[in-house]
Amino acid sequence: MINLKLIETNFDEFNKKLIAKKVSKEALKELLAVYNDLKAKKLELENFQALQNTKSKEVGIKARNGEDITELKSELEENKQNIQKLQEIVNSIQENLDQKASHIPNIIDDDVPFGEDENENVELKKVLEVPKFSFTPKPHYELGEKLGWLDFERGVKLSGSRFTAIKGYGARLNRALINYMIDFNQSRGFELVNVPFVVKPEILYGTGQLPKFEEDLYKINEDELYLIPTSEVPVTNLYADEIINSENLPIKMTCYSHCFRREAGSAGRDTRGMIRQHQFEKVELVSITKANESDKVFEEMVSCASDLLTSLGLAHRHMLLCSGDLGFSAAKTIDLEVWLPSQNCYREISSISNCRDFQARRAKIRYKDGKKNVLAHTLNGSSLAVGRTLIAIMENYQQSDGSIKIPEVLEKYL
Repeated sequence: MINLKLIETNFDEFNKKLIAKKVSKEALKELLAVYNDLKAKKLELENFQALQNTKSKEVGIKARNGEDITELKSELEENKQNIQKLQEIVNSIQENLDQKASHIPNIIDDDVPFGEDENENVELKKVLEVPKFSFTPKPHYELGEKLGWLDFERGVKLSGSRFTAIKGYGARLNRALINYMIDFNQSRGFELVNVPFVVKPEILYGTGQLPKFEEDLYKINEDELYLIPTSEVPVTNLYADEIINSENLPIKMTCYSHCFRREAGSAGRDTRGMIRQHQFEKVELVSITKANESDKVFEEMVSCASDLLTSLGLAHRHMLLCSGDLGFSAAKTIDLEVWLPSQNCYREISSISNCRDFQARRAKIRYKDGKKNVLAHTLNGSSLAVGRTLIAIMENYQQSDGSIKIPEVLEKYL
């Protein structure tokens, strides 16, 4: 959740950065009005409470002196009722403020470019040369069907559109990628964790998926549980409502999971193949750290994911997302986009985000800094989306006869 104190300390900057992230001016005006109302009512409540304390002391003094306290006691009772009424009003306004604030995204970092959409993202650098072919490269879905690796028809038969069955050597390569990614990330200091694939609503609230993005989630209604859209959700929340010993920071974790997304806003996009699925696999990076180490950890995570792609021989580029393309919880994001020959363009395969203290405020993740409890910073990133990595290997390593060459680093896993 956003730090509401920024409304007071730097409202113009607060407004500017949130409008750049497509928050309406009306929503911000409503938020400010409720915030000011709460502040005024809290001040009024504090005045009544101070008056209660003063008159209570006065009653004690007069009682000890044998003076008549009937009128004072009546005033105290009336004041007490005023306090109770105001407390209920304050609680109601606070609840309204929290509800409105829960729909407001994180503010952007100062070095994030302002822009409307993905067309205004900024390319930071390219890594490796894109491959050249002496033939017209085929898309992964044609290669996969011919080799018997990808079975789209039977995936649809089982679960409907945007589900795929992976078979034979394709399934073996998929598993090899998962094991290789985990080993690579562990070599960079990320501890492997396994987590549940279903979580409570408050866990999704902690990382920012609820309440705003409920339509993209799969829900198990009778149990009030949700299938995870990414392992960022349970892994980050491993430390929800905890105070971490600062000596244990940063905490760096990697996790393999299936991910489940309705893709409610993606109708008509990437309908062929495995680019956009309702169920997919991912190896994730998650870090929890101190505020002053968060930029350093962010760079480590970007390097880890980029070096992983480089080790697989896959050409890619680093893209700094503009304000209009930034995710709800992110203050800054660098996407890694891998080259897909069949599309003659780069496509996202990893997204590394620094959420600053936004998720930690919602999930109550803190650490001890001297005598104070301080909100931690949380970061997350794909390392990598397994299905898209499989696609990238198939397309970039395809041979003229339709076979697929396997990257050398994966040979021992097969």
